[in-house]
Amino acid sequence: MTPADLSRCVVRAVRCAVADGELAAGAAAPERVVVERTRPGGVGDYATPVAFQVAKAARCAPRDVADVLARRLGAEPGIERVEVTGAGFLNFVLPAPSAPAIITDAIIRDIAVRDVRGGAAHVVPADESGLGLRERVVRRSVLRLLCVQGGATEPVPVSVAPVAKRDGDVVARYGADAACWAMLAVPARETPSFSDALLHQGEANEFFRVRYAHARSRALVRNADQLGFRPEPGEVDDAPALLRLLADHPLVLEAAAHHRAPERLVRNLVELADALLDFQYRVLPQGDEKPSAAHRARLALAEAAGTVLAGGLALLGMDAPERL
Repeated sequence: MTPADLSRCVVRAVRCAVADGELAAGAAAPERVVVERTRPGGVGDYATPVAFQVAKAARCAPRDVADVLARRLGAEPGIERVEVTGAGFLNFVLPAPSAPAIITDAIIRDIAVRDVRGGAAHVVPADESGLGLRERVVRRSVLRLLCVQGGATEPVPVSVAPVAKRDGDVVARYGADAACWAMLAVPARETPSFSDALLHQGEANEFFRVRYAHARSRALVRNADQLGFRPEPGEVDDAPALLRLLADHPLVLEAAAHHRAPERLVRNLVELADALLDFQYRVLPQGDEKPSAAHRARLALAEAAGTVLAGGLALLGMDAPERL
């Protein structure tokens, strides 16, 4: 079970509990349940406050709702353990993520992102008159996130702190994509900061690292083709950080859309890029090595990570060059 599957599984558990009379008939399941990685010091791998959403209509305490759901979810294949903490938080432990499943999920999600990107005119507010550059950038990104989650494509209210400098000066100095990155890298209510690091093609520039990691993934595929092999999904046992971040990416998208917070996606892309840049050195054969099934599996994982980076940048309104 992937983390994205877990979110759907929780929704199903609420509906089944209502149908079987374990929860009051009026306790309707939310269409989506936000499941997020447990914070440091927390219990398990993932957690959700869904019991608090359901409790009022169920006419019982959140803890009681959580206990009902925990019993059901604990019997689900692919969930190792469920624990209720605090006033009613559900906490989950999942098995280590499967590389083939994660790669397949990345491909499926990329199709959805491409649909949003191809229909970009439909996810831009019809009336942006009177809006500053940052407000336009944030609103458009939120709309793309909502759209890829199957949500509304109408303008959404987002309280945005303006840019301290003139919009035209910022774009002229840093370029449109880098300026947008700085505007989206902090919560909308905070004033973004701009520095000359945005102009440097080096490790100090997070925006560059994300785009560079995508370009490296494409270069690895090209180099492998020259060596006579192509990506082929398989298990990968030496990339736990990269696998975890890719597995969590669908949850990041859901949370970013739910909270109207593109900065969550920005942080995820930076972490993912850094993990891919660390992993890249183990992808291609070294020295006299011949391409093996392990190399093909690692290449498929690197390609999937690049695909996710490109999709994430597209949702933020930015390009992902194949060469830098």
